[in-house]
Amino acid sequence: MQFPNRYSLYLALKIATIVVTVLAIFHQDLIMVINDALQSDFMSYILAVPFIFAYLIYRKRKMLTAVIPIENKHQTKDIKYLPTIAGIILSATAVLLYWHGSYTFMPLEYHMLTLPIFVAGLLLILFNPQTLRQLAFPIAFLVFLVPPPSQILYGIGATLSVVSSEVSNVIVNALGIQSTIISEYGNPIIIITRPDGTPSHFTVGIACSGIYSLIGFIIFAAFIAYIIRDKPWKKLTLLFLGVPIIYLLNIIRITIILLIGYQFGEETALQTFHILGGWILIFIGTLLLLTISEKIFKTQIFSKPTKKCAECSPKPQLNQDFCLTCGRIVNPPSVAFKRSDIIKLAAIASAIILLISIQVPVFALTQGPPIVIVNTPSGQQISTSILPEIAGYNLYFSYRDKEFEEIAEQDMALVYSYVPIEQSNKPMYVVIEMAQTRSSLHPWEVCLITWPATHGYQPSVTQIDLKDIQLIQNPPIISRFFVFNYTATNQTQAVLYWFESAIFTANATSQQKHVKISLITYPENPDDLPLMEQQMVTIGTAIASYWEPIKTWSQIALLLSQQGAYLALTISALLIPLAILYILQERKQRKANTAAYQKLPTQNKQIIDAVLETEKTTTPTLKAIATTYKNKTTQPIEEQKLLQKLSETEKIGIVKGYIANKHDNPTQIWKTQMT
Repeated sequence: MQFPNRYSLYLALKIATIVVTVLAIFHQDLIMVINDALQSDFMSYILAVPFIFAYLIYRKRKMLTAVIPIENKHQTKDIKYLPTIAGIILSATAVLLYWHGSYTFMPLEYHMLTLPIFVAGLLLILFNPQTLRQLAFPIAFLVFLVPPPSQILYGIGATLSVVSSEVSNVIVNALGIQSTIISEYGNPIIIITRPDGTPSHFTVGIACSGIYSLIGFIIFAAFIAYIIRDKPWKKLTLLFLGVPIIYLLNIIRITIILLIGYQFGEETALQTFHILGGWILIFIGTLLLLTISEKIFKTQIFSKPTKKCAECSPKPQLNQDFCLTCGRIVNPPSVAFKRSDIIKLAAIASAIILLISIQVPVFALTQGPPIVIVNTPSGQQISTSILPEIAGYNLYFSYRDKEFEEIAEQDMALVYSYVPIEQSNKPMYVVIEMAQTRSSLHPWEVCLITWPATHGYQPSVTQIDLKDIQLIQNPPIISRFFVFNYTATNQTQAVLYWFESAIFTANATSQQKHVKISLITYPENPDDLPLMEQQMVTIGTAIASYWEPIKTWSQIALLLSQQGAYLALTISALLIPLAILYILQERKQRKANTAAYQKLPTQNKQIIDAVLETEKTTTPTLKAIATTYKNKTTQPIEEQKLLQKLSETEKIGIVKGYIANKHDNPTQIWKTQMT
């Protein structure tokens, strides 16, 4: 009764090390992603990722139990520690890319992309390559935690909304309902004429395009394609088949909403839209994909009951690790806790303490000005103390753009102006956008150029300049300078904007908000742009400094962030010589095994020949090898004797034992290691 407790303790200690390490580094990012998923329709699909990830690991539980204790005892010293070294390289690369991402304009995307790399590195350090191989897909599945770039999102969403509206319009026309399509702000609008002759307008924007449902459904389609038990081509076919299924369902949804609006009005149709939301489409699409998988492709998700082995069912033999007849692992070996494991755990703990001491935030965290809204006898007023006083300028609050707040799903959109005392200078306008989620704060270039271009319309502006500018050195705040020209009026506009995360007080209530701060001016002459850029950077630096960053970075954090990409590339390049060394050593060992094979007794050669022949035709279990041996030599061999001979050749290296995955059940097999 002592072994299970010790096994569980060792395993739990290693798993806890990985979980604590990941949370210590990525907790800010994960909190931000989860917060966006809870409050944004666009990001809500992320809520399913942890549950699917947990199920994928649960599904691999038997294989993990069998492969985790594996020790490569017979490997040479030259390659024995290569997996650990590779794990260290992967983990270091992930950390360096994480730091580099904090020094860019889109830190969250960089950070979440490094999460799978970091977890893979930890697995190689604490476990073995076989464990990583079994968890490869669950770890890769973590990529779905990365928020998709808004440019790609808007591009696909725009195309889907246009095509969906046109197809739905054709369908309702075929049903005898008079309807037409117009465009407003790049969004298709379907106008139907109701029976009483009144028009009803239905805007097919990005929320109606099905892009949110499509992203979420791709996750479930990838999940289904992975877990079905069938050939790879069927898995890929189901994965690609899922995209048109969810798109067709979205067209049906829009058509149903139009029909309801025709009969009962826009308000009832709008309620139906919320009822037939993205998760309903994902659920229906998943059921359809499962039905197609079972009825047309004849695939199966769960393995069919197989004929039970008489030797290991219902109770396996306690003195044997695997069944000699079917090869099923019935008693996995215990996990050996070696001195090297203690060294690894201590090294990881030390590294985490060091990383936490120099860890950088996702955004520049600020305390922020204390008050946004002030209650006065005459009503609520917006405080100007949110921005600093700038020498040579008078600061005024202009207005609150409530219409934009509703469209962009933001909490506040406040417009201020710095009016110059000298008339020769240009006024500077400051727009402060606040939202619960980062996804509600859109980049300027996306709204003005990417959005209309992806809707099939000519953008109303022409880009003149686009670059990133650092406002503050420590903590580094990276802004984006965007200059464009309105084609209709030939007016030039310059924008300098950046993102922050701050605590605001509104009506005596403190709340954490994501913020986008934009400085806007209108230069009259293109030759004035360098001077205007300098003035905007000066004011932007004053505002960023006024917001009092809570956390400054150490010099080493700044250095690693600035040079993170180059350091990560340099360190990751070390994987190439490691792979070359491994291949050369394996080839050298195989040649040596071939030479050793020639010196073996006849029976041992015949057994190795049987292993080679069996692995070409079927799964080389002990019974299958014994059958092949009997067919080739016409002499039967006892399974215990065969196992003894295989163990002897395995010590030499000519034959190697493996754990095969048979419907997520571990099976003991053997393969030859010769040229």
